[in-house]
Amino acid sequence: MRARVGQRVPVVVQSRGRRRTGARVLWVAAEAFVTCGVVVLLLVVHQLWWTNQQALADARREVAVLEREWGVLDEPLPSPAGVSAPPPSSSPAASPSVPASEPLPASGARPPSSRAASPPSPSLSSSDAFAVLRIPRLGLTVPVAHGVSKRSVLDRGYVGHYPGTAGPGRPGNFALAGHRNTHGEPFRYLNRLAAGDVISVRTRSGTYTYRVDQILPRTAPHDVGVVRPVPRSLVKPSYGYDAPGAYLTLTTCTPEFSSAYRLVVWAKLVG
Repeated sequence: MRARVGQRVPVVVQSRGRRRTGARVLWVAAEAFVTCGVVVLLLVVHQLWWTNQQALADARREVAVLEREWGVLDEPLPSPAGVSAPPPSSSPAASPSVPASEPLPASGARPPSSRAASPPSPSLSSSDAFAVLRIPRLGLTVPVAHGVSKRSVLDRGYVGHYPGTAGPGRPGNFALAGHRNTHGEPFRYLNRLAAGDVISVRTRSGTYTYRVDQILPRTAPHDVGVVRPVPRSLVKPSYGYDAPGAYLTLTTCTPEFSSAYRLVVWAKLVG
């Protein structure tokens, strides 16, 4: 059938506007994806690196301040065989009240005299550091503060003293907690400790030396038995002690970059 004379034949022309719109959407999506990736990377760097740098610097300053106040230098630890603690300063801190039911040290653990007590003055706030913990095996020197608050203690790179547990060198259980990752991560390599390793706790009144005795590789976060005066795991009762003594307990999260479980290291007072 012939087209009539003068009748127009329709011509279909594809629009380039749709192509441009599609390309623009893809470009915006790609930019958003890259931007999100950069933000996530910066957050990871901040969490894993920058918080460590800040906390480490804060902790080192606090150690320097404490030792300057005490008039002591960064001295080496005594040998694992144990030596007597240095004599107390001329103006030792006041002794804490110890309940009458507080257990006596086990055989071989030397209880300090009342002058050798090491708590801070009651006027100090819960975040004030009152001791310096040293673990030669890990190359660790870190301040110890009251409480286990993340914001005021642990996130500052400090090690926290569990409320209600004994003081350093005292009969009972001197229990501490610290981050394993980020914020100074003082206990990152706690799993490298072995029986016989030496740990010291320096206070205004003197230095107390402990020797690692037992290690509980993994237990539940609610296992409060590990910080009791006579520590014993409620989850794994084969780990812990039966007799009173002067103990040091170190706790941290495990495995790394997780808070699913707790790693526990126990040590006994030797000097």
